[in-house]
Amino acid sequence: MPHQETAIVIHPALRGVAGPRAPSARLEEAVGLAAAINLDIVYDEVATVNAPQAATLIGGGKIDEIRARLDATEPRPGLVIVDGALSPVQHRNLEKAFEAKVLDRTALILEIFGARAQTAEGTLQVDLAHLEYQRSRLVRSWTHLERQRGGAGFLGGPGERQIESDRRALDNKIVRLRKKLEDVRRTRTLQRAKRKRAPHPVVALVGYTNAGKSTLFNLMTKSAVKAEDLLFATLDPTMRAIDLPSGVRVILSDTVGFISDLPTQLVAAFRATLEEVLEADLIVHVRDIAHADTDAQRADVIDVLSALGIGADDERPVIEALNKIDLLGADDKTDVETIARAAPSIGAIEKPARVALSAVSGEGVAVLLSKIEETLTVAHVTTDILIPAHDGAARAWLFSRTEILDEDTAETGTVITARMSRKTEGQFYKEFPGAKAADLAGQDRRRA
Repeated sequence: MPHQETAIVIHPALRGVAGPRAPSARLEEAVGLAAAINLDIVYDEVATVNAPQAATLIGGGKIDEIRARLDATEPRPGLVIVDGALSPVQHRNLEKAFEAKVLDRTALILEIFGARAQTAEGTLQVDLAHLEYQRSRLVRSWTHLERQRGGAGFLGGPGERQIESDRRALDNKIVRLRKKLEDVRRTRTLQRAKRKRAPHPVVALVGYTNAGKSTLFNLMTKSAVKAEDLLFATLDPTMRAIDLPSGVRVILSDTVGFISDLPTQLVAAFRATLEEVLEADLIVHVRDIAHADTDAQRADVIDVLSALGIGADDERPVIEALNKIDLLGADDKTDVETIARAAPSIGAIEKPARVALSAVSGEGVAVLLSKIEETLTVAHVTTDILIPAHDGAARAWLFSRTEILDEDTAETGTVITARMSRKTEGQFYKEFPGAKAADLAGQDRRRA
């Protein structure tokens, strides 16, 4: 943005309805979301709602108070963020009442995604989510709103004053974006197929936004993915190969952070990105264990995973990385470490394995790597494989993709003792049908 725009943030809280988070915590998160796109928040408050109003959500008295505060602030803020879901009618009526632009929670999150997406795929996903959200709101209703970026944006700026002047043109654009995203999905499917042929397990980092996923990813991969103390600092997926302590190679994937009330448009539009989680062999759920709402955040992540198809009946292994123990006092840190030790050695989403760590100091990260290795190799088998003489390709395949324990020469070829998963074993024999399980009875073996 060319300048820092001033705004106020309002969190509507329904009187007498208790949620998993305190209204003050929800307000704090909304302010953090606004900070993620460099808004200057000059005022924030929890607005108690006795009964939701069909026309404006909040009552007339509160609207008058907010209008008076806007008028009394110099310069007058041009933006009001309402941390809730607004219908198109409520949205329009509040803009008229405040004489200011209004963003609800969905629009704010979409705006953050629009500002942060870096790859061509991310931009496509953001544009699609924007257009689907705006479809019912900008056609013949809000023609006074400006856009900041081509095809997306709410905060204003020079440019065309309508996303599209015609519903048919808007629909056509959505169709084109969906087609492009389908092409992205096909490309990702091919990439995943290649990874399966070169069988390195995929480990996906997931978690609530700002839980420390990218900091942990950087530490584990020795890379420099953007990691900031901001909500949604990471949007585009990043994948790196790392070697576990025994030398087993895995693919580590850093994904977009989840959040409560994640807009349905984003769950759908970013499905191509989140499919990396669906294909993962192991999920590492990074939690900000020092956050007051850590349990509620965990529930939100599990809800989003369930929406993606990873529910309570999914048997794939999950490790909870209880991050940010460096921010805890001595007693709380001891409690978290005790909880981690008491967790199952290997578990799934409902009862996961746990590791206490700090992605900043590095404490506990070695334990996490060992736990990842233990989880991925629990079903591995040790087998003797007889490779025909001079079949260097089969030998190289095993050395690059399995744990080699021994190598001998025999009368009819080379015998390699390797440790691998049943899946990798099947892939090897399919790729190299000339190799076979070694029958060593009576054979003369010499160490290579």
